[in-house]
Amino acid sequence: MENPEVLAKEGKKVVLLGNEAIARGALEAGVGFSACYPGTPSSEVPMTLSDAAQETKSFYFEWSTNEKVAFEACAGASYSGVRSLTAMKHFGFNVASDSIFPVVFTGVRGGLVLVVADDPLGHSSAQSEQDTRFYARMGNIPTLEPSNTQEAKDFTKLAFDISEEYEIPVILRTTTMVSHSAGTVKLGKIKKAKTKGKFVKDFDRFYNIRPNLQRLHCKLIKKLEDIEKRYGMRLNRVEGKGNVGIIASGVSYQYVKELEPLKNVKIAKLSLTHPISKKFVADFLRGLKTVIVVEELEPVVENFVRRTAKDVNPGVKIYGKDILPRVGEYTPDIVLEALAPLLKLKKPDFREHEKNLKNIKIPVRKPVFCPGCPHRSTFYAVKKVLGEDAVWAGDIGCYVLGIFEPFEMQDFVISMGASMGITHGIKKVSKQRTVIFMGDSTFFHAGMPGLVNLARYGAKVMVVIMDNGVTAMTGHQPHPGTEIDGMGIKRKPIPIENVVRSFGIKNVRVVNAFDQKALQEAVKEFSKKDELCVLISRGLCRLVMKRKVRAQGGTLPSFRVINTSSPKLKELVKTFACPAMVMEGGKVFIREDVCLGCGVCMQLAGKGDIAPIVKKKKGKK
Repeated sequence: MENPEVLAKEGKKVVLLGNEAIARGALEAGVGFSACYPGTPSSEVPMTLSDAAQETKSFYFEWSTNEKVAFEACAGASYSGVRSLTAMKHFGFNVASDSIFPVVFTGVRGGLVLVVADDPLGHSSAQSEQDTRFYARMGNIPTLEPSNTQEAKDFTKLAFDISEEYEIPVILRTTTMVSHSAGTVKLGKIKKAKTKGKFVKDFDRFYNIRPNLQRLHCKLIKKLEDIEKRYGMRLNRVEGKGNVGIIASGVSYQYVKELEPLKNVKIAKLSLTHPISKKFVADFLRGLKTVIVVEELEPVVENFVRRTAKDVNPGVKIYGKDILPRVGEYTPDIVLEALAPLLKLKKPDFREHEKNLKNIKIPVRKPVFCPGCPHRSTFYAVKKVLGEDAVWAGDIGCYVLGIFEPFEMQDFVISMGASMGITHGIKKVSKQRTVIFMGDSTFFHAGMPGLVNLARYGAKVMVVIMDNGVTAMTGHQPHPGTEIDGMGIKRKPIPIENVVRSFGIKNVRVVNAFDQKALQEAVKEFSKKDELCVLISRGLCRLVMKRKVRAQGGTLPSFRVINTSSPKLKELVKTFACPAMVMEGGKVFIREDVCLGCGVCMQLAGKGDIAPIVKKKKGKK
């Protein structure tokens, strides 16, 4: 396992990531089934469960095709009485929501926990700062929010209990800071999992068409009311005394606690953020002159507090998004600066701090592909042939880095598989040349329907599927095109080219991503065709290749520059942008400690500019 402490014995205190703590909580709850699609910042939850499933053989885990399929698989297991968990990032909830909402209406049998990780500031999800708490309200889904790693574990167990007791899916909502922060966790006992069950037909439960739909809706509302009454006061707590109050949840609570000792201030910590207990908030508001709601992103809790205050304390002054930002991720400094005037704290002066930071010379590191990345080679070949005159349709994966210089070949990046549909619209209303870039895992996740649509309506576009043999961006998880599944079992890979040809697309080529001549020839060939063409650029992620070669006791090849003053190499430093190739003092060098031996630079260099390093075998002179 990546972190063996996840399986440590009961009573031991260990250091875990928030996501690892969630996985441990699931094990302690007796999870019997887990299906997921990787999505940062949630990825370590399923990665840890995948490792644990292979290590213990005590429950089932799979990497599903996408989040919707993963949730549906978990729902099926839960319908059959087996405790199930799926984990996803906030965008994954969008994909799965079509099935999540109806399952909330039908209810579940075995506990079903849905871990959703939001990403304020867009550390790994740059397309939007989505707030999943609105989904919880729209879908009538109970929601727990841990603020640290210990709660991440404990709340996961509690989520299973609530789900099973009230026969309803429960969301465990985290944010990046909770998911990726490390902390000490006291472990409980791992519960023996129930892995087999039986689906029992139930007309009243599964007949979700009117008029039964309305009866299910009423039943659902009653479940939430009961959960609020039982857990609203129990899970939320009040600290301190005074006539000024602060209400916070999740990681925002930790930021508040990091302020200097607060005198005459009451703090309300919300752990059950849907349904929010009206009684708890009303009791907290009574007698207060001022209330500050600290929450990242949208004013969800703030709006609830304002509504409640009108009935119990209409004169209280409420602050929230009028003093705190509605965008980005909070820090203790941001919270302190906003709250200092109201709490009569010393307002921080960050000018000296900023001045000191400016004096620290930190090397600038631009976002670039890893050394030896097959995507760099693919982008270079396409741009070399087509130049700048094209609309570059981007998608979700490592290749989003193609948006940066020197390639600048991602004109838009919207959501998984969206490149296909958006390109279809562009081509229907314009005559622009358009090239779609899509990864292998994205193709299986959400690319197939869009490609079918392009084929159906005769789109004249080039699709470049960048197959690096793994779901690389989120940590090298398998997908339907790989040989190993989430349980470590060998499976027959589904070749992308077979799927594409089955759609009736005749122009399909598979090319070695590390063969520049073949790549450029294929792009030239397809650029002359006024019809749908699919180029599959196949080359294993170089980091995966490195691990495979090391496991076999070998080493990757490496290269050195012969002609350090070569004008062609100086140009390649700029246009190919491999981190292993650097220019110092007007001379070009290849850093052997960085190079991962893809050999593309030698193909692009002039004759005699670059040569492989011949390594002597041990024991020979």
